[in-house]
Amino acid sequence: MAPEPQLPETRRSGESGYLLPQLFRVESRRRETRDIYTLTLTAVEEGRKWPFAPGQFNMLSVFGLGEVPISISGDPARPGHLVHTIRAVGAVTRSLCRLERGAVLGVRGPFGTCWPLKEAEERDLVIVAGGLGLAPLRGAIYHALAHRAAYGNVELIYGTRTPEDILYYKELQAWRGRFDVRVHVTVDTAPPSWRGNVGVVTRLIDRARFDGPHTVAFVCGPGVMMRFTVQELLTRGLTLDNIYVSLERNMQCGLGLCGHCQLGPVFICRDGPVFPYSRVKDWFERREA
Repeated sequence: MAPEPQLPETRRSGESGYLLPQLFRVESRRRETRDIYTLTLTAVEEGRKWPFAPGQFNMLSVFGLGEVPISISGDPARPGHLVHTIRAVGAVTRSLCRLERGAVLGVRGPFGTCWPLKEAEERDLVIVAGGLGLAPLRGAIYHALAHRAAYGNVELIYGTRTPEDILYYKELQAWRGRFDVRVHVTVDTAPPSWRGNVGVVTRLIDRARFDGPHTVAFVCGPGVMMRFTVQELLTRGLTLDNIYVSLERNMQCGLGLCGHCQLGPVFICRDGPVFPYSRVKDWFERREA
């Protein structure tokens, strides 16, 4: 079994000591899809580690342009490497996605709540991702597979728009080849050459093997997808307290100041981004209605 990583405390991005960006260098850049790239970063200060817990995020800054919150999508057992999967949708994220090997950027963090992997031990674990939502869940997958004996059945259910939009394709294939985890992938639309599942991700939940009352679920993706996923999981016997969602897609400033991520009484960047669904249900469903 791999050694247990030291997971940092939950921190808020306004806390003392976390306001000054640290310098990191781009070690590699990989194109995942048409507009999504994965950056692997290492600290300019040689030998520096950056411990994080799966589900947390960093603030990445392009000097002179701006700063954005991005979930950490790397392996928590490798704190010397920071991995971020980024969609180019705005000025800062487009600039980040264009960074070449050796480029320097600023990093603050890690911030936020994490996936409750410790609490899920000795239970079945269901991980449901939609689109780019696989990135915030990737660290939890790494941890669960590295400590496989700690969990019951592990089911990964992933859906995206088309085969060309699938993230981490080679890793998904490698995980599918294991005998101790079941991987289900579906796409909304596909050409005739596609031999996999076609349809929304919630259709695959019936195929998953888990004991609902003794299961913990992690869910991340578009809002509508998460809402319907939660409904399906409830029909399989899970409780609201054992379904966790990441709402990181709604974050913007990372400081709890701009109000963009406010959901009822909580600010997602300050109080999340990972929540038990019971805590955000009323506000989240009202927002999505």
